Amino acid sequence: MRGRKETLNAGWRVLASACLLASTMTLLGGPREATAQASEEPPPPPAWEWDENDPRIGLGAGIMDAETAISNMDRLVSLPKPEAFLTSEAGGRGPTNSDLTFRGDYVFQGSYWGFQVYDASNPSAPELVVGVVCPGGQGDLSVHGDLLFMSVEQTAGRLDCGTAGVQDTVSTERLRGVRIFDISDMQNPRQVKTIQTCRGSHTHTLVTDPTDDSHVYVYVSGTGRVRSPNELAGCSGLDPDEDQNTSLFRIEIIEVPLANPENARIVNMPRIFADEETGDVAGLWQGGDHGEGTQDSRRTNQCHDITVRADLGLAAGACSGNGILLDISDPVNPVRIDQVTDPNFAYWHSATFNNDGTAVIFTDEWGGGGAPRCRGSDPETWGADAIFRIRDRKLELAGYYKLPVPQTEQENCVAHNGSLIPVPGRDIMVQAWYQGGLSIFDFTDPANPFEIAYFDRGPLDEVEMLSGGYWSTYWHNGAIYGAEMARGVDVFKLTPSEHLSQAEIDAANSVRRGKFNVQDQPRLRWPASFALARSYLIQLQRNDAIGDQSASSLEALLGRAEVLAPGAERNSVLDELEAMAATLQEESRGTGTTRPRDPRRTRLLAGAISDLARSLR
Repeated sequence: MRGRKETLNAGWRVLASACLLASTMTLLGGPREATAQASEEPPPPPAWEWDENDPRIGLGAGIMDAETAISNMDRLVSLPKPEAFLTSEAGGRGPTNSDLTFRGDYVFQGSYWGFQVYDASNPSAPELVVGVVCPGGQGDLSVHGDLLFMSVEQTAGRLDCGTAGVQDTVSTERLRGVRIFDISDMQNPRQVKTIQTCRGSHTHTLVTDPTDDSHVYVYVSGTGRVRSPNELAGCSGLDPDEDQNTSLFRIEIIEVPLANPENARIVNMPRIFADEETGDVAGLWQGGDHGEGTQDSRRTNQCHDITVRADLGLAAGACSGNGILLDISDPVNPVRIDQVTDPNFAYWHSATFNNDGTAVIFTDEWGGGGAPRCRGSDPETWGADAIFRIRDRKLELAGYYKLPVPQTEQENCVAHNGSLIPVPGRDIMVQAWYQGGLSIFDFTDPANPFEIAYFDRGPLDEVEMLSGGYWSTYWHNGAIYGAEMARGVDVFKLTPSEHLSQAEIDAANSVRRGKFNVQDQPRLRWPASFALARSYLIQLQRNDAIGDQSASSLEALLGRAEVLAPGAERNSVLDELEAMAATLQEESRGTGTTRPRDPRRTRLLAGAISDLARSLR
């Protein structure tokens, strides 16, 4: 599939109805969106310091013509929304784009109006394959094989993907939950199953079981109001003091037989917020602030996002007033093993593990994502990332990260969705900040994160605060994709800088994944390559952790091995490389009073050299 596909879903053409319903939907931003006029009062005093010469300051406003600033990246292309995802509402910007997911060369763009599929085999020129109009709000997506999963939360969502909405308070036509599509024919996705839940699905997490390849599981995070039991039996919005079977204070787990997805069903509704001793289902944060000068945060009766590491049997849940850690070794029966609160957090929103599983980043969606929260007067720790170390399966706060430059009153801005960039030996994340743009930062030292690249646009409007910007920015197979809520999809690539070498970029680009659902976070692994070995060598040099002579000798050997043809001469060089690898391995252990400055990377370099030599023989 390489050309633009003209055969689209039938709903693609129903623009008149689309415009009608779009006026009742959230058009630009999350479900807690807010708009505001610029204040004429003098701005409050700065709460922190920044570089006044940062190019992101003072960018001109506009929709498709806003001024931009970029550092240590190249923008490959900016794709507008397809025609069926535009309406006359909101100045033609149309319903909100939401999250992204990936399968091979395909990029799936979620939307409050359905989803779009792009062929990105050439990331500089992605081609639209199909657009499926299927309203329901949020549109959070995951993919597994030939199945696509989609979250539905709004009361206007219909079982039949229709655009007319649902007018009755109680209706058999309404869907709030999860849709499953068969995408074996990518040009004609076909809905094969719907699963109803009491609060709908704001987000969901696809969970794989390393011991069972015949099923996948879907953890459903519902944040909407509870529907009537007259519409879905068993639903209850009562407080647990009134009804121990309340639909609050739980998640739903859907089991999906891959051979028969039409038999998908809810198999558990675990009370992951319960008090460990009393069993009280409302056992975590009860809402309110943490004292004078702290944030007021919601009661923990829901999760917004859950990110899983199936290989580690762990999940991190961003759940209203708590960050939680779950044991998911049995994916149908997750068990909470730790929980934390933070006086700086208003609403725990999402989570990202580092590759080793020794740290996790939680985001705070202060203001619900629809307000300007990156102003100079806003504290550095509010609406930011909190970085926790994981030690003995417990969470320990290490540090914070927030955009290092202020945004304006006209730009909704807060920490939002991102993913790891697979630079070996380092923890690097690309993250969306709504109209704060995207920021790439290094958190290898969780207590001292720092920015290494960025892209930003000016506000949508010079005067009015219109919600927009990046919902998510993710790295996939050598490119960075940004889901721009008001505009479309942007694609970037990294460029070398003082913070990131070409070798590290090349090593990152060597990592290829067949699928990528960001909340089903895979362990990153790197194939043997010259770029991988050079990445670790460069990192040791940056840290003054390898002698100049050793570094020069190793680079010379790598250079010779790279250009020599197979044969006796190259084998001799490979022998020298393996001998050097053995020496580095020994040095990493330390001898007597001598201790290596960076034993971890020294071991990684030794292993990379040894693997490379073996692969070349």
